[in-house]
This record gives sequence, structure tokens and C-alpha cells, in this order.
Amino acid sequence: MSFLELAKKRYSVRNFKPNAVEQEKLQTILEAGRVAPTGANCQPQRLVVIQRQEYLEKISKATNTFGAPLVILVCAERETAWIRPFDGKNILDIDASIITDHMMLQATELGLGSLWICYFNPDVLKKELNLPNAWEPVNILAIGYANDKAASPDRHQTTRKPLKETVFFETPQSVK
Repeated sequence: MSFLELAKKRYSVRNFKPNAVEQEKLQTILEAGRVAPTGANCQPQRLVVIQRQEYLEKISKATNTFGAPLVILVCAERETAWIRPFDGKNILDIDASIITDHMMLQATELGLGSLWICYFNPDVLKKELNLPNAWEPVNILAIGYANDKAASPDRHQTTRKPLKETVFFETPQSVK
């Protein structure tokens, strides 16, 4: 399968089967996150893998994971992330998102469904999971076997804007 086919195949799963994700698949997903690029190779990511029911319940106090049997909380250490010198932009959120994307696409290739979650209460997560103060929760990736019909890879023809509305060559002269 080509990369573009893989990207089109992935969709947001909001109904998971209770089946556990196999450890080999989990390790492959985590490896995909490990090899993801980060700014200046600082690697600020800190991943919290959650599979045990008692911890899935703790996560559910901060967000809806739609019954996923595996949740990866993607955190990053602010002090470890690269900072753009011109404006002081700390890119921990960018690094964490690249890692999340790599893991999400790897899960798809392995026949798993996923849901990228940004709608969560970080204070609840920090308290429930006893996260170190230096760790900032950035994304949650819910993973498991989909319990619904897969979205059509062709859906992007109608659900995405055409390239001419989002891509500009050399300069955005045509922007009104």
C-alpha cells in the first residue's frame, strides 16, 4: 500500500471492540513514534501507555476514549524541546504531534483503528496519572479494533477543500 493510500484509509474511530491490542503491534506503534523526527532531535516526547482498566477509567475522567482498549497519552517536556531563536516558539506541541501522527498511521497499517484526541482536561490527566510537573499532555491517541464500518478512502473528495484553496505557490498574492 502506498503512503497516500494509507493516509486516505485512516479515519477517526469512535467505536472500538474490547479486544486488546497485541503486544507486538503495540511495540511496532511505539517504534514508529520513536523514529519520528523532532526539532533538533531533542526528543521531548514522553509517552504513557495505558491498557489496564483502572487506568483507562482514570483517563475517562478527562476525556471520552470511546471504549478503546489502548490509549497512548503523548506528553512532552517543555524544557527539553527545541525553541526557535527568532521568536522563542517552543515546538513541543509540533514534536508531539509528529510522533502522534507516525503512531496513528502505523496503527492503520497494522489493521487497527485510532482516534486522535485533543479534547481533554490536562489538569485531570496530570492529577489522575500523577504526571511529573515538567510533562505537558499534548495529545491522546486511542487505538484498537474498530467496531464500525470503515470510512471510505474516497471521502476526501467531498470532505476536504481542493488544493487550490489551501496551496499557494511562491506567494499568497491571490488571498483576499
